[in-house]
Amino acid sequence: MQIVKEIAERPAVRAALEMLREDLADTVALIERIQQVPAPTFAEGPRADLVEQEFANLGLQDIWRDELNNVYGRMPGRSSNGPGVIVSAHLDTVFPAGSDLTVTRENGRVHGPGIADNSAGVGGMLAIIDCLRRFELQPEQDVWFVANVGEEGLGDLNGMRAVVAHFGQGPRYIVLEGGLFGQILHRAIAVQRFTITVETGGGHSWKNFGRPSAIHVLGQLIAAISDLIVPVKPFTTFNVGLIEGGTSINTIAPSATMWLDLRSEDNVALAEVLKQVKRLVHDADNGDDVRVHLRQIGDRPAGEIPVETPLVQMAAAALQAVGLQQANFTCGSTDANIPLSRGYEAVCIGLTKAENVHRLDEYMETSLLARGLGQLLLLLLAAAS
Repeated sequence: MQIVKEIAERPAVRAALEMLREDLADTVALIERIQQVPAPTFAEGPRADLVEQEFANLGLQDIWRDELNNVYGRMPGRSSNGPGVIVSAHLDTVFPAGSDLTVTRENGRVHGPGIADNSAGVGGMLAIIDCLRRFELQPEQDVWFVANVGEEGLGDLNGMRAVVAHFGQGPRYIVLEGGLFGQILHRAIAVQRFTITVETGGGHSWKNFGRPSAIHVLGQLIAAISDLIVPVKPFTTFNVGLIEGGTSINTIAPSATMWLDLRSEDNVALAEVLKQVKRLVHDADNGDDVRVHLRQIGDRPAGEIPVETPLVQMAAAALQAVGLQQANFTCGSTDANIPLSRGYEAVCIGLTKAENVHRLDEYMETSLLARGLGQLLLLLLAAAS
């Protein structure tokens, strides 16, 4: 795309891209500092404090926090007439309070829980703000930077829902993830999450043998779900990620619960799988000594914009400008689900490559980080033009 090429050729932009390479060690240190502040979903406050202070140090204007702890800061554009751009990175991680957040470095990799997802996303956003400020690269339109809460797990994208509700349809949305470098997510997969709870009368394993056990019934339900036939296209999945219940080894369990995750590239396909699950739940509930309850705990909507959309093409051109000729246009479940589900112009991009995400041995590659930041810089300036 011509606008990206023109921006990349500006002397100040070339100097900024070089600085991102030269200052890589400082950026990695910033990412590590963010990672050291625990930020479980629903407890992002301390990390939000850090980002709010950094926004102030970097000279952003109109800094504020909403009731959810989303942190907002504005970089004024040369013209305030346009709709502007939103750049967001989620604060939260999947790791509970008390997790060992020790960081180690080895062979160009930084290891640590949440180092990529999403400390790198938040740190990369701060690095770009600093880069824009130092090289006086004022965007044409206003850019709002947002560190949002509630992306992971049961957060159910609640932070991004509030962000999109506040800004609406006008601006373009750029969502940052620490990993996923080279990918451009312009399609959002639908995700629905449920608990299925079985309740029975329970009893003693010897004296009351023969009574229904909630755990046994739940196990049969899990086996039945495992036998469901789901389409490969559109790609559709199910997963029982957590089970809990029972009282003791010699007690017929009076209660047991599974946590079920359903996903699909297509809303209709997902609805069909859910229909099958509801049928299984209905059949397992005899209305007497076995009761089964289905409760929804998450709903991430699907949506997409065409690959020909200007913002998508800008993201691809920015990748080419930093040396990656072939972008991977793909789908995922990210904060971009919310604007994409409403048909708004939005993409999610990654800043480096990462592995073992959501595991204690998570790590990110540092060698690609400068290129990922370069893509973000070019995309932001083009999107705000």
